Amino acid sequence: MSSIDPVAAGWDCHVHVFDASVPVLPGHYVPAHRPLTEIEGLAQRHGVGHLVLVQPSVYGADNAVMLHALEVAPGRHRGVAVVDPAIGEDALDRLHAAGVCGVRFNLVSPAGYAGDAAADLRQLSSRLRGRGWHAQWYVRPDDLPGLAALQAETGLCFVLDHLAGLGVGQAGNRSAWAAAQALADAGAWLNLSGGYRLTATAPYDTLQPAIARAAAMFGPRVVWGSDWPHTSFPPHQVPPYESTLLPIRSALDAEQFSAVLHAQAQALYL
Repeated sequence: MSSIDPVAAGWDCHVHVFDASVPVLPGHYVPAHRPLTEIEGLAQRHGVGHLVLVQPSVYGADNAVMLHALEVAPGRHRGVAVVDPAIGEDALDRLHAAGVCGVRFNLVSPAGYAGDAAADLRQLSSRLRGRGWHAQWYVRPDDLPGLAALQAETGLCFVLDHLAGLGVGQAGNRSAWAAAQALADAGAWLNLSGGYRLTATAPYDTLQPAIARAAAMFGPRVVWGSDWPHTSFPPHQVPPYESTLLPIRSALDAEQFSAVLHAQAQALYL
């Protein structure tokens, strides 16, 4: 995209950027080089001009790659960081100024969050509230009841990654769905992302009932993310960008779909 082209209005609320020269934590994937310009160009061709850069698990609490990408395009994108609870105010302020608006806790990936997420969030909560940040969670369905209690305790807005894990085979998990309802009722948000992380395969038809059920539950607090560059796949087998949109487009009506990509994302990230 040239500098004179208008930025598309849509939002992709879960992507990652990688610099292959930066060391990664052991025990998980080794990422290919995936710079911001690559996903900007790809997303723009699909009507998406704004991205939420989510700190990848393999970088731990070293947010330098994400921070650099945000500072290259000031104001256009947003970020979700992973931070040590002892992080200094100056470091938090720099992240905030660059567009970071949340912290992430990944309790699923092999190189995911290494600390006690609940204890660390309690330690950070007052500073997050003061900056208007949210807490973003990648968890398994059976973790949801604990999150509902933690959201009530901390008074923070929670954002649930990857359909809160409520994918194929979870329709009868009454405790997880009840916890999701409690989270939704208390103001949590849901990201319709990462369908292939939910025991589903393209074109993800088996996910449509869960997407429709969860979207009705969370109402206007639903966003979408592609999860680009799809680290569950080898670099030469990356799914087409459009394939991550298809199950959302199929499960929602046109008005809902537009709201997810535009107004609702703006309400959370602007």
